[in-house]
Amino acid sequence: MLGYLVLIALQIIAAWFGKGQLTAYIPNQGAIIDAAVEAAVIAVIVWIVGLIGSFVLKDVRTPGSTTLVSALIGALIGAAIVYFLPQFGYSLPSGINQGFIPVAGAILGYLLRR
Repeated sequence: MLGYLVLIALQIIAAWFGKGQLTAYIPNQGAIIDAAVEAAVIAVIVWIVGLIGSFVLKDVRTPGSTTLVSALIGALIGAAIVYFLPQFGYSLPSGINQGFIPVAGAILGYLLRR
């Protein structure tokens, strides 16, 4: 259990700081495409950190390709929430950072299929 808590912390840190570094090399294509690309980058970062963490941390299973797909779906759902919620007249509470929602979705998707 402690291994998964450490893994989640590592995934949050890597995805939060790594998404800006990697998406800087991808040209802008529009708001919805940029949100989807950022979600895909976040999911891949979360999966790679999980893969490396499974070799380093004790009692952490090695993620498979289905884990990558579920992390991608979770990140895309998080990006869709951030993008489409204001268009329907709803807003997120001001204390929630909108950039963290796709990260949380990717990590929750990763944990569902571990």
